[in-house]
Amino acid sequence: MTPPDAPHNRWSDLDRPPLNVTALRRGLLRPDALWTSLEVVESTGSTNTDLAGQARTGAADEGAVLVAEEQTAGRGRLERTWTAPPRSGLFLSVYLEPGDIPVERWGWVPLLAGVAAATGLAKSAGVDMSLKWPNDLLVAVEGEERKAGGILGEFAGRGIVVGLGVNVSLRADELPAPTAGSLALAGAVSTDRETLLRAVLRSLEDWYGRWRAADGDAAVSGLQAAYAAGCATLDRTVRAELPGGKSLVGEAVAIDGDGRLVLSTEGGLQQPVSAGDIVHLRGATGGLT
Repeated sequence: MTPPDAPHNRWSDLDRPPLNVTALRRGLLRPDALWTSLEVVESTGSTNTDLAGQARTGAADEGAVLVAEEQTAGRGRLERTWTAPPRSGLFLSVYLEPGDIPVERWGWVPLLAGVAAATGLAKSAGVDMSLKWPNDLLVAVEGEERKAGGILGEFAGRGIVVGLGVNVSLRADELPAPTAGSLALAGAVSTDRETLLRAVLRSLEDWYGRWRAADGDAAVSGLQAAYAAGCATLDRTVRAELPGGKSLVGEAVAIDGDGRLVLSTEGGLQQPVSAGDIVHLRGATGGLT
């Protein structure tokens, strides 16, 4: 028999109880809802890898949600790793099939997920959230801007898998890097993961519905304006580290209709950036409440 205080026992950290999958399904899987299935696994390498594999074989329907209590090989943008202690955060992926939306507009889906996650977490955790373009979730810890989460989208099957990782209850000595943060360290009024997960998925369902109803038009659906309002990157001087080792410095002045970050450079030119790593150099911050 496993001792109750064994490190791998699922009840070994009572401040981090396991998710109640029955309650989550009861609250989220309604006949008229976007979400069609919800699975919670104890541990996996990457929920994105798993769900994308299911989508490619036709084993996942639109609205499938895969949640892990622990991710051992979570992936962020630019193939960075994302790790955290078991049950210390939200680690999930969803599968969406916006098949009737022009494919050139699908690039808005990860940005949509960022708006939805920031909005849902701000309301349920009581923490001011902001977005770093394209898909980082930021919080303030002792007045300092910290990354508390990230989003990764990838095409799979007939649709797109969107993964979300959020540090919820990580303590200072558990952070993977000095620039990282968590909802708890940002003063969250609630770190109950079931409450946070429901809020995020309901917000995502709402924003996805608005976007689809507008035929994927980010301006008409209000998504473009919402992203800009909550984007901490705008109105700041930034350095864009571009593919191929190039970089570009300028003031971030807009999010265009394709979801690109528009930089105003020294020469007065406005340069849209569609991919790259953004470094905030100085300037104001935004917030989603």
